Amino acid sequence: MTTDITDIFFDLDHTLWDFDRNSALAFERLFRSHDIEIQLSEFIKVYEPINFGYWKLYREDRVSKQELRRGRFREAFTVFGLEFTLEELDDMAVTYIDELPKDNHLLEGALEVLEYLSPNYQLHIITNGFAEVQALKLQNSRISHFFNTVTSSEEVGLKKPHPVIFETALNKASVRPESSIMIGDTFEADILGAEKVGMDTLFFNYRNDVVPETYKVVHRLSEIKSHL
Repeated sequence: MTTDITDIFFDLDHTLWDFDRNSALAFERLFRSHDIEIQLSEFIKVYEPINFGYWKLYREDRVSKQELRRGRFREAFTVFGLEFTLEELDDMAVTYIDELPKDNHLLEGALEVLEYLSPNYQLHIITNGFAEVQALKLQNSRISHFFNTVTSSEEVGLKKPHPVIFETALNKASVRPESSIMIGDTFEADILGAEKVGMDTLFFNYRNDVVPETYKVVHRLSEIKSHL
């Protein structure tokens, strides 16, 4: 049990907000509006690892925001023998981003754990997601009131795991790293990044990644209660 923590910093996508479920619903509407005839479940199987890879490139500043939005679509559709112009890809990317915050399913246990933690800790968000979309997700899922601060990579100009995004979040929260813990689902970005600035960490390992045994890990959000 961690006793000297006053502030808890959460990642948003894949940690609290059920990105995979909400994304599939957004794609369902995108396919209807753009007359795309692919079986959704088959597309999602192809798209998810491509999207994950592009986000890694984006974190490492190897692709731009526009290249991420275009590239993940282009590569996924190519597998199904579909090709689109850049204009069509950009149009679909806008549709997807517009549709994404309309469904706001949270991961199992998210609301329960926020209600459990909020009376005793200051809660915050640190996200690599696009600022305008993340704000809508928090608002539409009705959890924004839990968080004192929200720090996005777009606001800072650097992405997790860069130390500056964590330092900016700590400064906004007026808290020392020794009194803070980062909870997130991406080991490199959330856990190693936070560790570098002296924060405690708790890895939400729902993908069952192999990580060193020295790190604190939960596989379900409800398990957070046994650590805080």
